[in-house]
Amino acid sequence: MKNKEVLIKRPEYTKQLESWLGQNDLVKIITGVRRCGKSKLFTLFQDLLVKKYKVSKSQIININLEDVMQTRAIGLEYNKQNFLTDYNKLLDFVLSKLDDKKKNYVFIDEIQLLENWQKAANTLRLKDNVDLYLTGSNAYMFSGDLANSFGGRHVEIKMLPFSFKEYRDAFIERDLQEHPEKRQFIPSCNLYEVYERYIKESGFPQTIKLDNNLIYNYLMDTVYLNTIQKDIISRYNIKDTNKLDSVIKYVFDNIGNETSLDNIVKGLAASKNPTSAPTLDIYIKGMIDSYLIYKCDRYDIKGKKYLNSNAKYYVVDVGLRAALLGANDRDLGHILENIVYLELLRRGYRVSVGKVNSKVINNNGKKERKTIEVDFIAKKNNLTEYYQVALNALEPEILGRELSPLEEIKDNYPKFLLTLDQGDGENNGIKRLNVLKWLVDK
Repeated sequence: MKNKEVLIKRPEYTKQLESWLGQNDLVKIITGVRRCGKSKLFTLFQDLLVKKYKVSKSQIININLEDVMQTRAIGLEYNKQNFLTDYNKLLDFVLSKLDDKKKNYVFIDEIQLLENWQKAANTLRLKDNVDLYLTGSNAYMFSGDLANSFGGRHVEIKMLPFSFKEYRDAFIERDLQEHPEKRQFIPSCNLYEVYERYIKESGFPQTIKLDNNLIYNYLMDTVYLNTIQKDIISRYNIKDTNKLDSVIKYVFDNIGNETSLDNIVKGLAASKNPTSAPTLDIYIKGMIDSYLIYKCDRYDIKGKKYLNSNAKYYVVDVGLRAALLGANDRDLGHILENIVYLELLRRGYRVSVGKVNSKVINNNGKKERKTIEVDFIAKKNNLTEYYQVALNALEPEILGRELSPLEEIKDNYPKFLLTLDQGDGENNGIKRLNVLKWLVDK
């Protein structure tokens, strides 16, 4: 099994790509952290084109700009800024492969490595017989005049490493490939055991086929160091890489905590890693642009407005965090919260931290205003949902504490408390759900 390919179908993403079939004037761009499976998604989608839509393999043109042998064959060379130059050579290569009498499907991996890639992409987009698909590992590739370059004619599909459900499916598939005779039975596995592995081994697809002793090296070398070197250090010409590393570790260590740039500066200074606010701002931007972390802003539920202060940050993968910091039981609550946050993003929600101002009675019997936090407000189209996340809530005192923020919200939108407790229930209209079942049963 060590060297066998475990290719999980990832239908959520292939369905998104399939929904845009026929829209040749739109450039389809898949974005996400390095090694999250963007190239494999191309493989899955191309297989769908061949089998379902009867597309000939000769109509599919594949280019990986990280493949040095291929870029050399095309005639692309690196400049001093480490960008591939002369996009016209790429265009010449693609044009030489096109079938003028049929529709052609052009797939280009890591397009941001090409200088002036927008010009090449726009040229191909305007050809009637080309359907163009790109991947990119940097959010900054969308900065500047992308919308103007394409006239707004592009769609972005945001990709993440394996969800818990995808990891579970890969876990089962790996077992079935090792023991084909089991395919006649309904596969099953203990979700709690899978969860324990997931939070340590990560959702990066490659780790599924690696031995445990190789996973750490893969996450640190191939994922982490590769990402910060290519997407942060080179991009921002950072000299003090040790300081960058200390900032990343600090942010990873404080997932789920409300914070600000000033608070992070103070925290780093206290840990003898002083960093100025402008430098920290660059580092945080680089981490967000490279999809290592996600920023979750606060939202005033009663005032119905987003707040500029004290956002939260979450990591792209909790297994990567464990590799960088080491596993720590004290963080299990924030780790679960991180997983729920990413799952809500996968399901297409815009997610924020909820803030509710409430009047409470203090010890002196007087009313005073108190700010109560709801873990997540999830919005999609006209739908709003509220989520509170906790490891366990069996004790009445803990249950009351976790329910109280949701009870302060007086509207009629759905409210959920997600925990690792067995079984489901309901309290005053608030649904209590087992989080692992929620993660796998959409």
